[in-house]
Amino acid sequence: MKKLKFGLVLCAALLSLNAQASGDEGHKTIGAIADRLLIGTNAGARVKALLQPGESLQSISIWADCAKGTFCGPQTSEMIAFTIQNPAHAAYHYTNTPVDNKSYVAGGVGTTDHDIVQTLKQAIAVLQGNDNEKTNPHRFTPRQALLMIAHLLGDIHQPLHVGAIYLNQDNQFITPATQAQVDGVNVFDVQGGNNLLIEDQATWTARDLKNFKPEASNGNAARVGKPLHLYWDVTVVENVMRDLGVKSVSELTDKLISAQTAHAANKGDPVSWPEQWATEGLYLAKSAYTNIAIVDKVKVTNRRGVEYANWYSKLPPNYIQESTEVTRKQLAVAGHRLAALLKSIWP
Repeated sequence: MKKLKFGLVLCAALLSLNAQASGDEGHKTIGAIADRLLIGTNAGARVKALLQPGESLQSISIWADCAKGTFCGPQTSEMIAFTIQNPAHAAYHYTNTPVDNKSYVAGGVGTTDHDIVQTLKQAIAVLQGNDNEKTNPHRFTPRQALLMIAHLLGDIHQPLHVGAIYLNQDNQFITPATQAQVDGVNVFDVQGGNNLLIEDQATWTARDLKNFKPEASNGNAARVGKPLHLYWDVTVVENVMRDLGVKSVSELTDKLISAQTAHAANKGDPVSWPEQWATEGLYLAKSAYTNIAIVDKVKVTNRRGVEYANWYSKLPPNYIQESTEVTRKQLAVAGHRLAALLKSIWP
């Protein structure tokens, strides 16, 4: 049994490709916190001017996931136009910086010119009025920029949307020096935890048991595993709501605002804040992977005949409790930072 040891313990400091980040409830709560903090401000008025009747930061917080066409029913005409304009939009939601790196560095392993950090920077520049071919290569409109910010700010505060682990053939953690080393033969990217599966039934909900079917892997019996990324996207938010005794976004927003969670204020030009958030997220992602035990590696062939690897894993003791506390804090921090960002753009 191999263990990924990084020298840190998961602490309360806290799809992706295939799952909704922080779940609908998490994203909507972040937006709802910002909505309340912007009441009566110039930023609140500027946000309202970009929204359609009946919209709020809470309601648009899941727009970027809905635009993928897999979570919210049929795409709207606005979403269809956006996806045609932005064919790589699914990659705007994350960066895969190795968790052992000290900071996010543009151009480093796991980064792209359209990852979550760069996309947020571009969207912020648009709302600042700094809109040109260099600062806005995707040609976001101000409304599209707000739609991206309202969602991606939540994503960047989910650690597995920022930090990634890479494994060698012996299932040992390594830090690749170049992107070329991540060849899927000698060095593997576990896709932000999407290919790292948990078999611990304590992490499963009734919805999971209904939606996930045992999958037969090559030469192995059928088995079920829950992606670690999905656990952080959805299950941990459900755990936060359970622990706080709330059943709605409104109740969760009340609890998190009243808790007055402390967080560090960002400094400098707001366009630099996404890099600060990503660097902070690396430390949290490193903790999120600490002491997870790799139980088995299996090869799987999907319905399109593409073969890939999954790694079955076991969580360390207290992981559920500690990850829940991390997420509780991150939801509150993200809501306050969304409001602070918009106030800084529109004082």
